Amino acid sequence: MTHAAEKDVVIVGAGPAGLCLARALSAGGLSVTLVEQQPAASLADPGFDGREIALAHESRQLLEELGVWQLIPETEISLLRDAHVFNGTSRNPMVITAQAGGSDQLGWLVPNDCIRRAAWQAVAGRAGIEVLDGTSAVGVEPGADSTLIRLSDGRELRTRLLVAADSRFSSMRRAMGIGAYLHDFGKSMMVGRLEHEADHGHVAWEWFGYGQTLALLPLNGRQASAVLTLPHHQIQALQALDDTAFAEEMGKRFDHRLGGMKVAGSRHVYPLVGVYAYRFAGTRFALVGDAAVGMHPVTAHGFNLGLRSVASLSRQVLTAARRNADIGDSRWLKRYEREHRFHTLPLFLSTNLVVAMFTNDTPPGRLLREATLRLASSASPFKRFVASRLT
Repeated sequence: MTHAAEKDVVIVGAGPAGLCLARALSAGGLSVTLVEQQPAASLADPGFDGREIALAHESRQLLEELGVWQLIPETEISLLRDAHVFNGTSRNPMVITAQAGGSDQLGWLVPNDCIRRAAWQAVAGRAGIEVLDGTSAVGVEPGADSTLIRLSDGRELRTRLLVAADSRFSSMRRAMGIGAYLHDFGKSMMVGRLEHEADHGHVAWEWFGYGQTLALLPLNGRQASAVLTLPHHQIQALQALDDTAFAEEMGKRFDHRLGGMKVAGSRHVYPLVGVYAYRFAGTRFALVGDAAVGMHPVTAHGFNLGLRSVASLSRQVLTAARRNADIGDSRWLKRYEREHRFHTLPLFLSTNLVVAMFTNDTPPGRLLREATLRLASSASPFKRFVASRLT
């Protein structure tokens, strides 16, 4: 290959964060190329993966601006009104209401595959966006004026700005010499839909039990997405159960608080690993989505932070473009890095602290958990703060 195609922006990774960033930058007149290992057919029609994404108000607003929200079927959008946090065997939760945060609901729940499909539809065939599917970036050469990317199919691209949006285990992050803090929680998370007898009232549960962590995400009707966190060998044993035995087991684990349960969908297992990149930007290079920050799911902020990175980076890049400045100049990228670190680092650290505290099952740990939750429940300013952050 003797000639590298010239691009304004190349985004490696066509997940929701990468697709949304491409849509935002193309709206500002930039030419964007997406590089993705998966074939276009998989991007256009992703399979159900069990994950229900909690979207905050700010995230919905951005998705509306990008034309993504309008492409999600209304029947797939579930209201998330309030949240209850349980500890141990207690039936008295800390209650977090949306009204405490000045809203009628905390947010909305949308299946991950629906978001991916809508994000793809928002960019497919759009002028200014090129998708190179079925290929991957295998080499990167940063330069003063542009960056050269070599693809696995032999093609070469030259771009003013390279963006990594290729998951929390980003190969592009490593290729650019950016390290990351990885916290392996040593457990796995199983997700799946269940039908239940009692009405959930569109209230989410976070239940820090003894020996397990449970979450219940309310879906339309009397269905919910159950999230169970355990050591991997215990998850494997549950995965081997048939649907009837699994539903009975989950009913027991939820202490039958929602009555009888039935399986309403496939089960999926994911490892729990938190990631925080040491840098979010470099020479003509930036990280977005999970490539920058991969959160533990306990606070349900992962994709919301990913969309925040999209909004922040696109704002800086498009400001540079409007001023006829170099969109890959470190001045603009460092502004993005400072802003995104300000919004993400406190939440990342506090989330890991909460997980460490509320999964400590030693006698002193149990006492600390109970005392902490009681104090938090009686502190109205604290609950208002949490509610405002969730909304």
